[in-house]
Amino acid sequence: MYTVRVMSAAEQFHVDEVSPSYWRVTFDNGPVNLLDADTIDQLGVLVGRIENAPDLTVVVFRSDKPGYFMAHWDFLADNARVAAMQPGPTGLHPYVDNFVRLGRLPVATISEIRGRARGAGSEFVLATDIRFASEKAILGQFEVGVDAVPGGGPMARLGRLVGRGRALEILLGGDDVPAALAAEYGYVNRVIPDSEIESFTDAFARRIAAFDKVAVAGIKKLVDVATLPDDAEFAAGLQAYFATAGRPERRPFPLRVRRDRRARAGPRAGHRDRRGARSPRRR
Repeated sequence: MYTVRVMSAAEQFHVDEVSPSYWRVTFDNGPVNLLDADTIDQLGVLVGRIENAPDLTVVVFRSDKPGYFMAHWDFLADNARVAAMQPGPTGLHPYVDNFVRLGRLPVATISEIRGRARGAGSEFVLATDIRFASEKAILGQFEVGVDAVPGGGPMARLGRLVGRGRALEILLGGDDVPAALAAEYGYVNRVIPDSEIESFTDAFARRIAAFDKVAVAGIKKLVDVATLPDDAEFAAGLQAYFATAGRPERRPFPLRVRRDRRARAGPRAGHRDRRGARSPRRR
């Protein structure tokens, strides 16, 4: 039996149970919605909660952060903690276990994308069933630009969605994919004006929520059989990520991120620097 530990970190997934058959989940983690080790733990709990909701038929994932759905993985996250995590119910590492279980839920999952969803954020939306984007959405898998193989399954999912050539264009180019191009390629379902996307998604979710759960789950299960990758493809992707991201020659990038973040923050009030001098308190 799989159990999850009780979390003490700030809640990142805020659930609005609109009705027993329809939930709206708002992601909230810092100014740009980075994903980190706490995200993995909390998403696992949320997926388990959805799996066990007897009347739930549809879940909408969204963000209230202007310009950001889920920006990307936090380069300063505790990667040792992530690497040491125990396998989830599928037997996979929790990072990909969450996405595999999210994709196979017996409910419809919809991403309402109104900003950046790149790297890990892109991997999250790819694990959902339906992706609606406003013109403000930007997707992409930039990991090649930081000398790493993406770890959350885009190699397994993108080829099935957009075709081999376009999947390689996205993964090897490492560039931003604006909403219109994402829709043209099949990365997202369609583009909806930003002023209308919330009402459109809500109306579509309410339509699904009005249908019989058994019918919805049965349709999804058969589509899953025809379209979802085998678990082994996800395991191989994460192994490739750990192997490439952990190389010594790649370390300067996260070090630069840490240095730049500290430079923007400036010295903390009353903090002693390396020479033991106390910085002036800010007024």
